[in-house]
Amino acid sequence: MSDTFDLDGWCTQHLQRVEQALDTWVSVDASSELAHAAPADLMLAMRYAVLDGGKRLRPLLALAAFEAVGGGLELHNNAALRAACAVELIHAYSLVHDDMPCMDNDVLRRGKPTVHVQFGSASALLAGDALQALAFELLTPDDDAVPAKRQASLCRLLARAAGCAGMAGGQAIDLASVGQPLTEDQLRQMHQLKTGALLQASVMMGAACGDPTARAKQALQAYGAAIGLAFQVVDDILDVTADSATLGKTAGKDQAQDKPTYVSLMGLERAHAYAQTLYQQALAALASSDLADTRALQGLASLMVQRSS
Repeated sequence: MSDTFDLDGWCTQHLQRVEQALDTWVSVDASSELAHAAPADLMLAMRYAVLDGGKRLRPLLALAAFEAVGGGLELHNNAALRAACAVELIHAYSLVHDDMPCMDNDVLRRGKPTVHVQFGSASALLAGDALQALAFELLTPDDDAVPAKRQASLCRLLARAAGCAGMAGGQAIDLASVGQPLTEDQLRQMHQLKTGALLQASVMMGAACGDPTARAKQALQAYGAAIGLAFQVVDDILDVTADSATLGKTAGKDQAQDKPTYVSLMGLERAHAYAQTLYQQALAALASSDLADTRALQGLASLMVQRSS
């Protein structure tokens, strides 16, 4: 096996598939497999929330993990592509709701007005609800494209990562922590739930579409936990070092809202060092696996830690 790996080329290839699938599945087109008689305005808000923006890290992680456990290259209409898109729909719904006035009250996301600014709060709330439901519909096709046992496994992984023991629980802690001093352990717990759980689930859902060994599953679990937390540490760093145009969202928001972050707790230098420590933990986890080729997962970990937006 060659040591040369073209991460950019790999990402481009897989992003094209993800974008095409999202465009097809978040649709009222009568020819679409998931065609719905949805109100046009609601579908417009849903598509606005999902399409034409975002790094798609979660789908890429799912597809990279699928390939690492021996999945094939033909990703159209199979469990791995469905898992990749489903986790992105959950991520998109969470951003729609998080940006609303009752949560973070933000006006900019992915370089454009947030959904509630563009469509109103009621439509944003419904669009988020509908995207969440669509994610699970995507995982449960009514044909034999995904075996029933695999459907159940994927739904459980995604539901747990998105619910009270994952993303929603972390957001609740985040809202309750505004203006409150947190210890490093408390901050880690909050972000393991709010941000880390869905990133880790992306990895594990991709793996669940293949047939990983127990050793591989354990390694991927550790990898997902490390990169999930590293992503949030870098997010906290960028909030104070990058501008809104670069981020595509409001810079300096955490400090303005007096939210506890890794930068406020550790300082910028220590936060940078912690992100690198987590990155090395992720690589070590992959090295401990019995997986033949983890270069895509390694490259995505590097991309997440070195990103500028």
